[in-house]
Amino acid sequence: SSSETMASDYSSTPVKISTINPKVLECEYAVRGEIVTLAQKLQQHLDKNPGSHPFDEIVYCNIGNPQSLGQQPITFFREVLALCDHPAILDKSETQGLFSTDSIERAFQILDQIPGRATGAYSHSQGIKGLRDTIAAGIEARDGFPSDPNDIFLTDGASPAVHMMMQLLIRSENDGILCPIPQYPLYSASIALHGGTLVPYFLDEATGWGLRISELQNQLDAARSKGIDVRALVVINPGNPTGQVLSEGNQKEIVHFCKKENLVLLADEVYQENIYVSDKQFHSFKKVARSLGFGETDLSLVSFQSVSKGYYGECGKRGGYMEITGFSPEIRDQIYKVASVNLCSNISGQILASLVMSPPKVGDESYESYFAEKDAILSSLARRAKTLEDALNGLEGVTCNRAEGAMYLFPRIELPKKAIEAAKAVDTAPDAFYARLLLNATGIVVVPGSGFGQVPGTWHFRCTILPQEEKIPAIVNRLTEFHQGFMDEYR
Repeated sequence: SSSETMASDYSSTPVKISTINPKVLECEYAVRGEIVTLAQKLQQHLDKNPGSHPFDEIVYCNIGNPQSLGQQPITFFREVLALCDHPAILDKSETQGLFSTDSIERAFQILDQIPGRATGAYSHSQGIKGLRDTIAAGIEARDGFPSDPNDIFLTDGASPAVHMMMQLLIRSENDGILCPIPQYPLYSASIALHGGTLVPYFLDEATGWGLRISELQNQLDAARSKGIDVRALVVINPGNPTGQVLSEGNQKEIVHFCKKENLVLLADEVYQENIYVSDKQFHSFKKVARSLGFGETDLSLVSFQSVSKGYYGECGKRGGYMEITGFSPEIRDQIYKVASVNLCSNISGQILASLVMSPPKVGDESYESYFAEKDAILSSLARRAKTLEDALNGLEGVTCNRAEGAMYLFPRIELPKKAIEAAKAVDTAPDAFYARLLLNATGIVVVPGSGFGQVPGTWHFRCTILPQEEKIPAIVNRLTEFHQGFMDEYR
C-alpha cells in the first residue's frame, strides 16, 4: 500500500533514479501527466467525501477516450467481435434473432481466416493475412490506388507502430525527426526513449495552424548545419492537438519536399474519419503521392491508422496498423523481425481494424443502423466542437481556431502578468498553473499547452470535444465562471 511505501526506506535497493536509463527520465507524456494524477486524487477524495468539492464529478477532457465519456460502440463491430470471441454461439438457434445476418456472416468469414478459428491463438506477426487483405481493399476503395496486404503491419493501436519506426530510424542523438509544434507528445516521448533529437517545425496559429514549407526548410537547414542527420518528417492530419485539416495542395508540397530532401514521411492519419467542416476533406498522403505520379520507390511513406478514434472510439481494444511503402525488401525484413519479437498484436484489435476499413455496405442488413450510429456520433461531435469553440472565443483573452477535424480544441490564452508571476513563484508553467486551478475549481481536466510545445511566450491548453452533448452547456458555464474569476483575481 502507499502508506507502507511512504514509511519504507529504499536507499539500499539496487535501482535508483540516478541509475535508471536517462532516456526514460527524459521522456514525458503530458496527456497522462501531473494534472491527471491530481484529478485522480480528487476523484478518490470525492468518492470518499461526496459534496467536499464545488463539483460532483471529474470531467476528463484531457484524452481522446470517447467511450469513457459515454460514447456507445458501433453495434455491428461489437456483434462481429462477440461472435468471433465465442464461436460456440454461432451454432445456437437463438443467435439468428439476437445478431444481424451480416454480422454472423462476417464472423464466419473472419473465423475462417484465423489459425485454428480461435481468437486466443497467436497470429502472423504482421497480423492475420485475411484481415490485411480486407484492410488493403479498404485502403484501395478510399484512395483509388492499389494497396498491398504485405505492406500492412497490424499493431496494438497506432502507437507501437510509431515506436517501431523510431526504433528503426534513430541510431543516436545525431538522428533527427521533424515534428510539428504543437505535437501529440507520443512523438517527443518516443524520440526521447529511442535516443534521437526532435527537430521542431512550428505550425502557424494565425492561419489556422497552417504548415508552411518555408518553415520546414528553415528548421531542416538549421538542424543540418548543427550536424543532425534528419531522417523523417512527421505530419499529423487531421491535427492533434490543433484540429486542422490539410489542403490537398499543401499535402502535394509536403510530398515534393520529402522527395527533394530525401526524408521518410510519417503520416499520422488516425483522425481521418473526424472531419467537421464542409469545406475540408481528408486526403491520405498515399493517395496524394500516387496522384502526383510518385511510384513505390519515389517516396518512403508510413501511414498510421487506429481503431481508437473516428466514430468508433475503440481505444481499449488497441487496434491499428501502419502501411509501409517505398522501403526495400531488406528493410521490410528488419521491420518484420522487430514485429516478431512481440509475436503479434491482439486479435480483437486486428479484427476491429479490418471492420473499420470495411464497414457494412448499402444493401447489408446492418447498413441502416450502422450508418445512423456513425452519423449521429460524427454530427454530434461537430456540434460539440462548434459550441465549445464559440464559448472559448467568448472568453476574455482567449482565441480559438476552429476544429476542422480530430477531437480537440487548442485555445490560446493571454494570461495576465500577475498570473504568470504567480505561476513562476510556484515553479509551474503558466498554462499548467491555469489548468490546475481550473481543475480544482470545476473538476474539468485539460492538458496545458506546454505539454505539446508552443511558440515561446504563448500559452494554450488542449480540451477534447468528447463529453456527452447534454453535458456541454454545464461544462461551458463552469469554464466561463472560472475564467472570469481567474482573470479578475490576477488583473
